[in-house]
Amino acid sequence: MIIKILKKILNFITGRMFIVGVSIFIQVLILVFTIWKLSEFFVYLYALFLLLSVVAVLFVLNNDDNPSFKLAWTVPIMLFPVFGGILYLFFGAQKATRKFRRTLNDIKERTSGYLQPDEEVLDRLHHLSMTRYNQSEYLTNCAGYPLYENTTVKFLSPGERKFEALVRELKTAEHFIFMEYFIIQEGVMWNTILDILVQKVKEGVDVRVIYDDVGCLQTLPYKYNEKLEKMGIKCEVFNPFKPTPEIIINNRDHRKIVVIDGHTAFTGGINLADEYINEYEKHGHWKDASVMIKGDAVWSFTVMFLQVWMYLRPSDKNDFEKYRPHTYHEQEFEGDGFIQPYGDCPLDKETVGENAYINMITKAKKYVYIETPYLIVDNEVVTALKLAAKGGVDVRIITPHIPDKWYVHLMTQAYYAPLIEAGVKIYEYTPGFIHSKICFCDDDTAIVGTINFDYRSLYLHFECGVWMYKNSEIKAIKDDFFEILKVSSRVTDEDCKRVPWYKHFMRALFRIFAPLM
Repeated sequence: MIIKILKKILNFITGRMFIVGVSIFIQVLILVFTIWKLSEFFVYLYALFLLLSVVAVLFVLNNDDNPSFKLAWTVPIMLFPVFGGILYLFFGAQKATRKFRRTLNDIKERTSGYLQPDEEVLDRLHHLSMTRYNQSEYLTNCAGYPLYENTTVKFLSPGERKFEALVRELKTAEHFIFMEYFIIQEGVMWNTILDILVQKVKEGVDVRVIYDDVGCLQTLPYKYNEKLEKMGIKCEVFNPFKPTPEIIINNRDHRKIVVIDGHTAFTGGINLADEYINEYEKHGHWKDASVMIKGDAVWSFTVMFLQVWMYLRPSDKNDFEKYRPHTYHEQEFEGDGFIQPYGDCPLDKETVGENAYINMITKAKKYVYIETPYLIVDNEVVTALKLAAKGGVDVRIITPHIPDKWYVHLMTQAYYAPLIEAGVKIYEYTPGFIHSKICFCDDDTAIVGTINFDYRSLYLHFECGVWMYKNSEIKAIKDDFFEILKVSSRVTDEDCKRVPWYKHFMRALFRIFAPLM
């Protein structure tokens, strides 16, 4: 017993998270010590810091950020005028580096020719529904990803179903496997997949893996990519985290993508860790969702992956043409409605993920149903939800009952009262934590992807999703939604009123600073 405890302590001390924390703590101590040493110049420093805070407020108010971000920074700067400006300089003013932004945007521009829309497909959608055509055109024009037919979709929920399908499809790979995930953690799920990937490398399959460094900060050993490289798996780490004063931890790769031989792809909320398949209970029962697509639309996910791969490993020569869906699948694919995979990049000024949701909410005629682990949104989304409900649309949202982070759940609950007052029906998934990112309406249109209804997903992360219209799996999504409702509790206006005063205060406070969390 004592040996186990000592091993846990040793693992914690030698872990990357502990080392990063110590490094940041030392930097803070150095800053405090420096200010203390310069205390004799307090009057001059106070004037300098005050001026810096004034400049910071003026900059915040005049930039083109969302008003919620402006408020979230203006309040602390004004409350702490001496240190507020410095705080903003170190954290708030930090955008993606110019090189990071320029290189990725250049790659996207150079490869945009691979994603040309099919005018005949667009015409067919146009004749069916002008409303859905407009939604699709937005994704084509502003995200750069076209609309497809000749594609089938399989809705997979919960995570156990995705895991089963993924294992089955990976075993069929003969040419290449591309995987891009926010979180990978050693355990039953990842170890099973890793064994398959190693076997596929031995068979001559080109296997590539991308994982996000912050997402895996506590789940993978440091330089785990080198371990995979020794196994023959090409691996890159997205936006490596460094504990320096210039830390930029915002623009994370939150996508979950698998592409197999160009004709099969997966995406959705499910990461490669055991809690996502309920191998162990972390926050009660974990309810999640994913989709598997087969056909022409897989091409968009292939390009999406290769664009990031070109940035991370520019030395690789990527012949995009050899990864097309029909390269290793000569026959025509089956078709089931219209399918449009799309990505959202935080390096431009277009909030594609948010606008795709708003388009669906505002264009719904009968109902719009949403599943999200977090409901922390800006005024635009709140207004869209309220208007839809007030206009007679049946708006229902399912959020978790057991949170993964208590303070994030408090922020989510802060939005309940105003939405419920407008007629929105809100439910909490009582068995545990719902992690699905789903929005669908009117029995004909749906989005399933990686995009949460929160500031990080909508403004800061690299994300992706699948927009679908007239697809048979939308019925499966709806059926699953009503199965969830059976074990969910509806939050009423009376529930909101019974909340203790201190929770009301904390919710109000957290809501102000929600864009920064």
